[in-house]
Amino acid sequence: MKQVIILGSTGSIGENSLDVIFRNKDKFRVLGLSAHSNTELLLKQIDKFSPEYVAIGDIEKARILEKKIKGKTKVLKGECAIENLLDNKSDLVVMAISGSGALLPVLKALEKTKAIALANKEALVMAGPLIVKKAKEKKVKIIPVDSEQSAIFQCLKNEDKATLKKVYLTASGGPLKDMPEKRFSRITPDKALDHPRWRMGRKISIDSATLMNKGLELIEAMYLFGLKSEEIEILIHPEAIIHSMVEFIDGVVLAQLAVTDMRIPIQYALTYPERINSGFKNLDFTAIKKLTFAKPDFKKFPCLRLAKEASLAKGSAPCVLNAVNEEAVCAFLDRRISFIEIAKIIEKVLERHRVVSNPGLEEILKIDAWARNEVKCYLS
Repeated sequence: MKQVIILGSTGSIGENSLDVIFRNKDKFRVLGLSAHSNTELLLKQIDKFSPEYVAIGDIEKARILEKKIKGKTKVLKGECAIENLLDNKSDLVVMAISGSGALLPVLKALEKTKAIALANKEALVMAGPLIVKKAKEKKVKIIPVDSEQSAIFQCLKNEDKATLKKVYLTASGGPLKDMPEKRFSRITPDKALDHPRWRMGRKISIDSATLMNKGLELIEAMYLFGLKSEEIEILIHPEAIIHSMVEFIDGVVLAQLAVTDMRIPIQYALTYPERINSGFKNLDFTAIKKLTFAKPDFKKFPCLRLAKEASLAKGSAPCVLNAVNEEAVCAFLDRRISFIEIAKIIEKVLERHRVVSNPGLEEILKIDAWARNEVKCYLS
C-alpha cells in the first residue's frame, strides 16, 4: 500500500484525491493531511481516513480540532506544521496547496518522499529550474495532476524526447471566450468565476477567465518537460475533451482524451505507473458532435501575452508574473480593481523588473516579495 500525504486536503484537488483513495482503499493509506483553517471538513476527513498526522496552520483552530479528535491522529500546529508532517517518510505527496505558498513545501517534499503528485503550477513558475534540479538529484518523480500537464506526461511516456516537435496545450477559453472585449471593463467577480466546464477555487477560476492560467501552464510545461517556449502552442478547444496533444517529427500527433473529471488525472498520478479501473464516466464518442480549435486572442486576453513574454525572458520574470498576478487577482476579487486592471498592473511591474538569469531560492523569495510590494502602488 502506498503511504500518501495530501497537502491541501480540504481544497477541490485534495477532496478529489481522497475520493480516489476511498474507492481504492486496498491500494493507499493516508499517512497525513494538511489544511490551513478548514477544520470542519478536516475533522470529517480524519474520521473517514484515520491519518496518523494532520497539519494545521491556524494554531487556535488546531487546538480546537485537537480536542474533538477521537483516535490516534496527532495534530501538528503552526508555521512549521507542514514541514513537520513531511518529515514522516511517504511514498507519495499530493501537492494540492494553491498559489506560491506551495514552493517551500515542494522543496521540502523533494527531500522526504519518493514521488510528488503536483497539482500546483505556481511553485514551478516561480522556481522551475530549482525544483527540477532537486528532483533529479533526489531521484523523486514529479507526476503532474493538472489535466493538461497529465495529458502531455502520458503522451510523452516511453517516447524519445529527441523526436518531439511541438506540444499543444488546450484551453476551454473560460467564461469570457464569447464576450466582446468592450464589455470587459464591467466584468464582476461573479461573472469571471462562472467557468463553463470546471468547478474550481476562486483564484484559478479568475486565472481561467483572464487566460493567465494557460500562460502559467505554458511556463509549467517548459520546466516539467524540458521544453522551449517556442515548442509549446496554445489552442482554444471549447469542448474540453482533448486535454493536450504532442506532435512528433514524423508528423504523428498523440492526443489524450477524457471527460472533464479531475479525478481521472488524479488517479493516474496516484497509481502511476499503473492504470486501474476508475468507475468514472467514460467518453461517449457517438455523442461528440464536433471538436473545434482556434488560436487564442492575445489582444483580448493580454495576461496570456504577458505570460508568453515572461516564458521567453525566463530567469526571474515568471516569478514576478506569478506574484503580481496573485496580488492583482486578490484585489479584483475584493473589488479594489477592475477586471482589465489585472493585466495592466502585471505589465507595469514587469516593465520595472530587471530580469535575473539564474536566481537562487533566497533571491526568488526576495523578488517575489518585491513584486508584491510594487502592486500596492497601483491599488486604489
